[in-house]
Amino acid sequence: MRNLVGFFWLFLAIAAVVMIAQPVGIAAQSFISLAIISLLAIIMFIRTQGVWRHIFLALASVCVLRYAFWRAFNTLPPADDLYSFIPAVILFAAELYCMLMLGMSLFVSSDPIARPKAPTFDDHILPSVDIFVPSYNEDAKILTLTLAAAKKLDYPKDKLTVYLLDDGGTDEKCNGSDRAAAIAAKARRKELQDLCARLGVIYHAREENTHAKAGNLNDGLSVSTGDLVAVFDADHIPSREFLTETVGHFVSNERLFLAQTPHFFSNPDPIEKNLGTFGKMPSENDMFYQRIQLGLDRWNASFFCGSAAILRRDALERVGGFSGITITEDCETALSLHARGWESIYINKPMISGLQPETLSSFIGQRSRWCQGMIQIMLLRNPLFQAGLSGAQRICYLTSNLFWMFPLARIAFLIAPLLFIIFDMKIYVSSSDEFMAYALTYLIVGEMIRTYLYGKVRWPWISEIYEYIQSIYLIRSIIAVMLSPRSPKFNVTDKSSGNTERAYLSNLAPVYIILFAILCASQIYAIYRYQTEPEIGGLLLIVGAWNLLNLTVAGAALAVIIEKPWSKDPQTLPVSRECEMHLGDRTIPVLLTSISGTTATIRPLNGEIIGADERTSEKKRLWAQNEATANLISFIDFTFKSGINRKGEDIELELDPSTEEFELISNLMMADMNIARDQRAALQKRKSFILMTFKLIGWAITSPVKAISMWIFDRGNDDLKMEQSRSNIGLKDKKGSTVQHQVEAV
Repeated sequence: MRNLVGFFWLFLAIAAVVMIAQPVGIAAQSFISLAIISLLAIIMFIRTQGVWRHIFLALASVCVLRYAFWRAFNTLPPADDLYSFIPAVILFAAELYCMLMLGMSLFVSSDPIARPKAPTFDDHILPSVDIFVPSYNEDAKILTLTLAAAKKLDYPKDKLTVYLLDDGGTDEKCNGSDRAAAIAAKARRKELQDLCARLGVIYHAREENTHAKAGNLNDGLSVSTGDLVAVFDADHIPSREFLTETVGHFVSNERLFLAQTPHFFSNPDPIEKNLGTFGKMPSENDMFYQRIQLGLDRWNASFFCGSAAILRRDALERVGGFSGITITEDCETALSLHARGWESIYINKPMISGLQPETLSSFIGQRSRWCQGMIQIMLLRNPLFQAGLSGAQRICYLTSNLFWMFPLARIAFLIAPLLFIIFDMKIYVSSSDEFMAYALTYLIVGEMIRTYLYGKVRWPWISEIYEYIQSIYLIRSIIAVMLSPRSPKFNVTDKSSGNTERAYLSNLAPVYIILFAILCASQIYAIYRYQTEPEIGGLLLIVGAWNLLNLTVAGAALAVIIEKPWSKDPQTLPVSRECEMHLGDRTIPVLLTSISGTTATIRPLNGEIIGADERTSEKKRLWAQNEATANLISFIDFTFKSGINRKGEDIELELDPSTEEFELISNLMMADMNIARDQRAALQKRKSFILMTFKLIGWAITSPVKAISMWIFDRGNDDLKMEQSRSNIGLKDKKGSTVQHQVEAV
């Protein structure tokens, strides 16, 4: 029976190849493509799933493969014309890469799964859990919130131990030759030791800073004994239910080594901030955490993402702990364990609140590390040759590795039309009719695939902006790691505040402005050639449209290089908790609507209004309630931040909490993440391609004027830009120590 099934699929594959390679005229190809597009549109419109999902992907694949066949055999210039043939082959290779990535992503995402809720067990059955919070240079206030929240996790207290793994206070740093840095490291160690003592957390600093984060985590394994290990980055505040939603899976499956959860961020990345899209459209990381990880989980290939995860100690010890060959120790560790036959799951429920880089420089630095680390894995531990992996796991890991080669393809697509317009290289031989029948329909189908699979979590044109912004600098990172795979070093992502009182131009801006100018000049030259060379007018129209698209994306991206102010505390989360505000002798019931470690927003209930005399009251305290008993349990001292309120208006408070008050704040923030989750989930809906195209054009028209004007005329920001540049190379902390940071790739 199995042989019959195999022959059946082989027959279908041969039939598909014959159909795809069948030569037809332009009219017939147009009919086939339009018929497929119509069927795809019907499936998308009625939103059917199940077997229809596979029919959709199969039909779309036919159109893509017919384009690939035509492209390979009908559009390349003669091989004896090396002047045009070599760049044409490079461009075709970039297209093949995109088609390969499309095919692999279709495999990964074709049948995503949703995990059931973790089973519950009696306390005496539950395993012991160690919480690791690795740290390097984070502010004590950030660490306090994370550690306090970790201590408050819903779990038997006799089975829960929290460790602060401080790589900023190691013996190596405290005894270093740089006297100022050594003094600062000792002061940091003492400060964090005192903090941990007050919170009931174990402080640990190792002897040397070897193997970066992986080495720090492994040293934590050597001083702890818990059956399971949960890892939270220093700025990743866990919600109360994290362990109750994850640990049960380990009890019911002894082969489970990893339960990964999504990374949820309370602040915008610099692209969201500078475009003004944060809170208005899905987050950039939603595509990975809300779609791709679900697909990877189908094939037992969901991997460790460095934080917001829980792992089995026994499994880690069997592979020598966290892997440290590459600078993406998380994915590498998962690869090692999957190759040993261990299993992973992905739980699609955000249960941490973290911070993203706030400046473009630090964002590029972070992505450079991810890019180099994933390519390192491909070069040093290639999944295709990793013994023990299933075929599906090999494809899944290779997809994640190869994805980070996108800058090479993106730059090829950017340069290709310039080669024809400026240097008259015939790199894409096609008539306008053929282009419409094959290439245009292929582009339409490709967009339909993206919309069908990812439309709710990634709106049209957003990927193009993100990839363009990253590609300019990631090219250098790729070349560096390809030439020397073992040379990249782990750099801690700078998440210090990039907030200022006014907008300024990023120190990375010049290269984007110059590239925009080149594309603009090329477009003008293309128009000139179209007027003076009518014999190639049809081809110039196609290439000119291609260059115009690149110019539009480049123009829109200039909005990103203008670093805009962000007035909120980055860790602010929306909440809804009834509290009491005490102003001297007066008690006012209020609704707490948002809170962070430094600020809060309240809304007086019962129509109360805060007057000027009450704003100057000597004692101002916000009393919080215990969600279980409704008894008042603790208070936070505050001062008023905003002006006198009118009826129904929110009031901003400024907080300067003690350690004990930080414990209350972490409880208020993370006792219930449903409001934050619901707000973010509400953004996950499809957006019209036409509306987003107009949005892109709007950015492309207005942003160049602003960016170029600031570059030429606003020289008053030079000191600020230099300070931002220095902040990504060597940050001074409040005690004067210098901490080496990003951006190696920049």
